[in-house]
Amino acid sequence: MREEYDIMNLNPRKNPYAAGMRKQITININTDTIDYFKKQSERNGIPYQTLINMYLTDCMENKRELQMTWK
Repeated sequence: MREEYDIMNLNPRKNPYAAGMRKQITININTDTIDYFKKQSERNGIPYQTLINMYLTDCMENKRELQMTWK
C-alpha cells in the first residue's frame, strides 16, 4: 500500500446520478411544525429532515392539491 493517495485522481469521473438525487434549499417553516416532525422522527427513528422529505414526496407522488378556505 502507498503511504498517501491522490484522492482527486482515484476516480476522476463524477457520479452521473448525484445531480438528480437531492438539492439543498433554505425554507422557512414554523417552529411548531418542525417540533411536530422532530417528535415524529424520534418515534420512528428517522431524521426529521428525511421525514419531511418523505412527506413532501408522498404529496407529489399522489398529486395532492392544496385545499384552502379562508374564514
